Amino acid sequence: MLRPYYPVYDLYRLVREDSGLQADFMASIHGVRSFAALRGQSDLVRLGDCSLLVARLAAIVKSKRAAARPRDKAVLDILERALHEEEARRQKAKTRGAKERE
Repeated sequence: MLRPYYPVYDLYRLVREDSGLQADFMASIHGVRSFAALRGQSDLVRLGDCSLLVARLAAIVKSKRAAARPRDKAVLDILERALHEEEARRQKAKTRGAKERE
């Protein structure tokens, strides 16, 4: 069911009750100038027969920093750790690929 998550906020949360999976749809995002700019910081994700553009973790962290609300600050450390781990994995894969080409 798609419903406003906060009555006066432009966030809509889609929740699948049986698994707890949630997806947030927002009309505006802190730290993002336009949805067109965010599109360049997103990845196409397939979910069954559907494809969705999902913001990369770096864009989400940037938005949380810009919002600076207590609920955003509460998760920022965890998101930043996950981002550093993701960047380390990518760098390791890039290095491994370069060695294999040699």
